[in-house]
Amino acid sequence: MNRSFKVVARSELGLIRDGNEDSALVSPRLIAVADGMGGHAGGEVASRIAITSVKELSDVLNDSALDAESREDLLLNISFSIDHEIAEVASNDRSLQGMGTTLTALHLNGDRVELLHIGDSRCYQWNGKKLVQLSYDHTVMQELLDQGRLTPDEVINHPQRSLLTQALIGDSGIDPILNLFEVKVGDQFLLCSDGLSSVLSDFEIVNVIKKSDPSEIVDQLIAAVLGKGAPDNVTIIWAEIVETKVESPSELLGAASI
Repeated sequence: MNRSFKVVARSELGLIRDGNEDSALVSPRLIAVADGMGGHAGGEVASRIAITSVKELSDVLNDSALDAESREDLLLNISFSIDHEIAEVASNDRSLQGMGTTLTALHLNGDRVELLHIGDSRCYQWNGKKLVQLSYDHTVMQELLDQGRLTPDEVINHPQRSLLTQALIGDSGIDPILNLFEVKVGDQFLLCSDGLSSVLSDFEIVNVIKKSDPSEIVDQLIAAVLGKGAPDNVTIIWAEIVETKVESPSELLGAASI
């Protein structure tokens, strides 16, 4: 029996945007969300580059001959590879200049998960009672919160609440961090673009989780976002660690599926 993610995922356009700039990957031991930016075409291209690059890495990461340090290096370095490719593609197409993307990727490795995170897409862990944010928002608002210059209530409607301090935009100015967490069978995780977290509070997300069957959580969260206007694309992955003999195939969502 192997440990893997049992996943439910969706990526939706929302009610305002003309195109989906989000991309996502679901696979047995690697899940990821990327939220593109820089205009409709640019955002699609940037998030697609990020997610397809992560997908190409998945088989290497799961090689049992790979030691832990090498695996961690590969995960960290994929962010630099993505950043370089974004710069190269944008330099060859002026219409794509200024494009970029967030990236939040979670890799399951036995009794721990490895979280690579850049931007403000989020990774949460659900323990059955409490929702814990494992990722750190790379935003100006988060920095002001950390400094005590703003309160959480002041952030909700702040005009600069989505201004990023880190993203994959092809400028080599990233400082990726890989965080490791001990896990066990039954642990559950929520990965999402800010199309969810900027519309629903953590309190509202928890209420939906508590009221829903695990197979319906993603649908119910998206329904709640749509009910509040869904101003952005929304991508959600709900994943539970299970033991299984048969692993589900990998799947690309959103712009990466085109």
